[in-house]
Amino acid sequence: MREIKIFTIGFTKKSAEKFFGLLKESGAKRIIDIRLNNVSQLAGFAKRDDLKYFAKELCDMDYVHIPELAPSEDILKEYKKGKGSWSDFESQFLNLMKERQVETTISEEILDHGCLLCSENEPDNCHRKLVADYFQQKWGREISISHLI
Repeated sequence: MREIKIFTIGFTKKSAEKFFGLLKESGAKRIIDIRLNNVSQLAGFAKRDDLKYFAKELCDMDYVHIPELAPSEDILKEYKKGKGSWSDFESQFLNLMKERQVETTISEEILDHGCLLCSENEPDNCHRKLVADYFQQKWGREISISHLI
């Protein structure tokens, strides 16, 4: 069985040049947007329609939005408003993915050479790392995870 490669990236604290440079150099074939809200004005160059255009034009990459891999608004709100800890968020989000059974509904083909996109600069306290690790555990096969920072 061939190894699956998953990349992750966040767009905050990166210029467009740095962001698209990392993507282009990575070897990823598609951006997999796992944000709940991908049209916010705060996203700058990473708004859905702009990102889809730039990904194709600058990196020859596809773009897909998979909101099933995003936390629910309630889970996100509780964590972002400072009421919940990272461990609470992690537990709630992992339970949500288990309930959604994403390991059976998301194909390996979509994730292989895909780059999970979220807003956080670093992967450590970001759900994109949880998503990548979750698939690695659930699929029980060799998955290479590279965090583009």
